[in-house]
Amino acid sequence: MVTLHENGIFLNPDGTICENPTLSEAEARKNGMAWRILEAHNHSGDMEHLRLMFDALVSPDNNYVSILQTARASGMKKFPVPYVLSNCHNTLCGVGGTINEDDHMFGLDNAKKYGGIFVPRYRAVLHQYMREMMAGCGKMILGSDSHTRYGAVGTMGIGEGGGEIAKQLLGRTYDLNRPPVVAVVLTGKPQPGVGPMDVALAMIAKTFKNGFNKNKILEVLGPGVANLSMEYRMGIDVMTTESAALSSIWVTDDKTRIWLEKHGRPEEYHPMAPSGVTYYDSMIEIDLDTVECMMALPYHPSNALPIREFKADPAKYLAAVEAEGNKIKGEHGKPFHIMDKLKEDGLHVDQALVSGCAGGMFENLSAMADILDCCALPGNGPFLGINPASQPVYLDAIRKGVADTLTLAGAVIRASMCGPCFGVSDIPADNQLSIRHVTRNYPNREGSKPGNGQMAAAILMDARSIAATVRNGGVLTAATKLDVNYIEREHDFDPTIYQNQVYDNAGKPDETVELRMGPNIASWPEMYPYAKHLLLLVAGAYEGSVTTDELVPSGDATAYRSNPEKISDYTMISRDPGYRARAKAVRADSSLVRSGKLPEDPAAACAVSKAIALLGCKPEELTYGSIITSDAIGDGSSREQAASSQKVLGGYANLACEYSTKRYRSNLINWGILPLLTAENPHLQVGDFVLIENVRDAIAADNTEITLHIWNDAGERVHTATLGGMTKEEKEILASGCLINYYRAE
Repeated sequence: MVTLHENGIFLNPDGTICENPTLSEAEARKNGMAWRILEAHNHSGDMEHLRLMFDALVSPDNNYVSILQTARASGMKKFPVPYVLSNCHNTLCGVGGTINEDDHMFGLDNAKKYGGIFVPRYRAVLHQYMREMMAGCGKMILGSDSHTRYGAVGTMGIGEGGGEIAKQLLGRTYDLNRPPVVAVVLTGKPQPGVGPMDVALAMIAKTFKNGFNKNKILEVLGPGVANLSMEYRMGIDVMTTESAALSSIWVTDDKTRIWLEKHGRPEEYHPMAPSGVTYYDSMIEIDLDTVECMMALPYHPSNALPIREFKADPAKYLAAVEAEGNKIKGEHGKPFHIMDKLKEDGLHVDQALVSGCAGGMFENLSAMADILDCCALPGNGPFLGINPASQPVYLDAIRKGVADTLTLAGAVIRASMCGPCFGVSDIPADNQLSIRHVTRNYPNREGSKPGNGQMAAAILMDARSIAATVRNGGVLTAATKLDVNYIEREHDFDPTIYQNQVYDNAGKPDETVELRMGPNIASWPEMYPYAKHLLLLVAGAYEGSVTTDELVPSGDATAYRSNPEKISDYTMISRDPGYRARAKAVRADSSLVRSGKLPEDPAAACAVSKAIALLGCKPEELTYGSIITSDAIGDGSSREQAASSQKVLGGYANLACEYSTKRYRSNLINWGILPLLTAENPHLQVGDFVLIENVRDAIAADNTEITLHIWNDAGERVHTATLGGMTKEEKEILASGCLINYYRAE
């Protein structure tokens, strides 16, 4: 299905290997689509060190309040480019009160005051709106959501933390070294019943765990592209985030042109393809003919395998899932069990969901209708919920009879929103199993709360196999096992809903508008720059990977996104409920040290006294904070709360063998947290102390070795780390304590 080529390679524009290139690697790189788009948006004059400005920005309501507060505190006067504020994430957060609508009102007021675009709740998932209304060939869009992917429409989308959006709002650049580019060559044509999620999962399974695509740009080409519809391409494209890729770009063709024409934007079409023989840093070949119906087992999209392979030995795979679930759940509540889902006739599921930017597109719904036509789902069978990607998609599904068929079969069609994708709606019961065409199946993404003794699990599948499974009474079934007459329905986009209901004030700021601040909306607390030296208490020490969903979970936690202190109370709540108390104790003692006093905690007071004596410094020359350490940190969402909440709780550093994504590392820097890298995990323990001498000098230096003095009751030792490469501005932001401090000081 998927073949990896690790070494650099020269390709002809059609995706075939160029055996005798006449160009050098450096010259041939310039023929790629990614190079040309980056060059057009680069403001450094140096293609090795990019300083990018984007054509448009987008944020959902789970983070735009904090972004706007950051930009306002940093001196923002207006939105310099179209900025879309979408309200698709938290409309069903069940925390009560006026929080959600207060935040939406604040977003609308900001769109009026600074000149933005406001998409009211239930009208569209942010990425579908951007595809339909904003993406175009040769453009770049930056979004504060990790699944910002519009490559199929010829747009390079990058998902980043809120700090990077704030920089763009302040007229600053997005800085990075030129990323490697991976050629993704498609050949063949998918079998009937094989959907875009199947293709995506096949690639993710081969590329995530080995880091093949990590922080790279995927350039998709080859004869197989022409055999895919636009929505099929989009369905693959949005899932490239789960391979850890930075961005993506696809060749365009007549299908792209027609799609943009149908969406009322013919001027956005430009032919895009490699302009000649192109050099790529590596290559992925995907033979679409051989892709099977896939499934990704809990608790990560990369745990993907063919349904056929799973069914050959289901007990083996379920036992591993059950064991991992109990490891995640720990001592909270009764043991997690899932083996009872395996019956004589196969694996039985309890729930099925198709939703959002990955699953809720028209063609997926159309294929599901064909599979479920004339079926009837009993009330005691698996629940099937559908969330169309946008109201225009839903409207067309109604007009073409797709919604009728699905509804009569027993599916429940809800409004356009991201709720099922991040675990705030249609949550299964304890010990239940859900199958989903959404972007992720991390712990908590299905809505469970392991720390409270509540545990469920989710399997990722394509909408077609989900419909086949539901049709088969909830018994796991690949769509290719059914004889289905798939009707090729053309999706006709009607923009009337957007024309009538979206507030488009781009480029027309009104500084007289007064912002209405709901009672939950709070400003950022004071964040202090680094003193001369840094003393850290280990408040969290973990093995393996720590995801952003563990750092700050999705779901009801994000209802408090506009209140930094309240959302920080959810930090590590599922992985380590004791972390918050330890971090808060350090934060309280940190204020004493800043004022020249010793901490109240005896161990901390002893450690501070020891550091002062060792360094010959005053207490106020010492920053005292907390640190988290693990093998890998930051896989998952771009939400900056995963970093800002650490900082609010007094975090000043992380130590890891790797940071899973660039966006998480950027979040750390923007919130003034040292992203310490170590070649070997020192296996620190909670309660250990770590001293970094002359930390400001270490920040200012270029990727130099930093000595970590570590001690506990058992003794002392030394370990080394680095900060990795950083731009001059990143160093200054970090030393300032956060980007707000940095821009305020200018």
